[in-house]
Amino acid sequence: MPIIQSTYKPPFWAKKSFVSTVFSGLARKVNGVVQTRERITLSDGDFLDLDWSYTEEKSNKVIILLHGLEGNAQRPYITGTAKLFNQNGIDACAVNFRGCSGEPNLLYRTYHSGATEDLDEVVKHILTKNQYAEIYIKGISLGANMALKYVGEGRTLPAELKAVIAISTPCDLKGSCDELLSLKNRHYAIRFLGHLKNKLTPKLSQFTDSISVADFKSIRTLKDFDDIYTSKAHGFKNALDYYEKASCLQFLPDIKVPSLIINALNDSFLSVKCYPVKAAKQNPNLYLEMPRYGGHVGFIDKNNNYYNEKRALDFVFNK
Repeated sequence: MPIIQSTYKPPFWAKKSFVSTVFSGLARKVNGVVQTRERITLSDGDFLDLDWSYTEEKSNKVIILLHGLEGNAQRPYITGTAKLFNQNGIDACAVNFRGCSGEPNLLYRTYHSGATEDLDEVVKHILTKNQYAEIYIKGISLGANMALKYVGEGRTLPAELKAVIAISTPCDLKGSCDELLSLKNRHYAIRFLGHLKNKLTPKLSQFTDSISVADFKSIRTLKDFDDIYTSKAHGFKNALDYYEKASCLQFLPDIKVPSLIINALNDSFLSVKCYPVKAAKQNPNLYLEMPRYGGHVGFIDKNNNYYNEKRALDFVFNK
C-alpha cells in the first residue's frame, strides 16, 4: 500500500524523543481498567498469564495486546489501548509473556522477540474458549515484531484474525540492538539490562547445567545477554543468529492480514531498516505510517488517549 501520511501533532513539549519516551513510560497513568487474570498451560508445561478486560455488554470482538521488552499487561501503553477498545465494544486480552506477570516461569526459557509459538497458543486458546467473530492483535516494540512475524511466517491463520497493529517496531533486531548500544541510548540500555539480569538471577541456582555464575558475570551489554542467555535458551546459535531469524523484516512481504506499522521517525531505538518503505509499497496488506514525532511508544495526545491507540481503533473499524 502507499505510505500513509501521518496526521500526528504532539504537544509542543513532547516533540523531543527523550521527553515523549520517558514521560510515556514512567509518568503516564491510565485509570478505570478492570483486569481479570487467566492462567493457561502451554504445550511445553510452562504457563502464561492473560489479563482480560471486557466491554459492558457481551462482545464478539477481541484485541490481543502484546507488551515490549520487560513490560507487562499493566503498562499504560497496554491499559490505554484496552480502555479505549473496551469503551468501543471490543474486549481486550493483554498477554504477559513468560516470566513477566510477577511470578517466575517454570522453564529455563522465557520469551523473545520472535516467540510466535506462544502467541499461536494464545490465539488458539481464545478461539476455543470464546465465540469471537473477529480477533485483532496489537503489539508494542518487541511485541510488535512478534505480531508481524506471526502473520508473515507462513502458518495457517484463523479466519477470525482480521487486523494487526504494530507500534514502534524493531523490524530489524540487529539494527535496533546497535542503536540501543549507542551512546545516545545508554541510559535505556542500562535500565533494560538491569531488569533482564535481575530476572535471570534466580535461574542460576535452578538450572546449573544451562548457565554458570561465570557466564552471568560476563554479561555487560544487551548483546552479551542475548549471546549468553536469550539465544542459547531458545535454540539459536548466538545473538546474531537470533536477530537474523527472529526479525520480522524478512516476513513482511508475505503478510496477508491487513497490518499497520506506526514507527516514529525520531524513535532513537530504531535503525534505518526498521522503516520498511519498500515492503509497504509492494504489499497491499501492509500499511506504514511514519510520524515525525512520537519517540519510542510516546505518541502523546489529548485526553490521555494516545495517537497510536486511536489509530489502532480506526484501523480495525476501517481496514
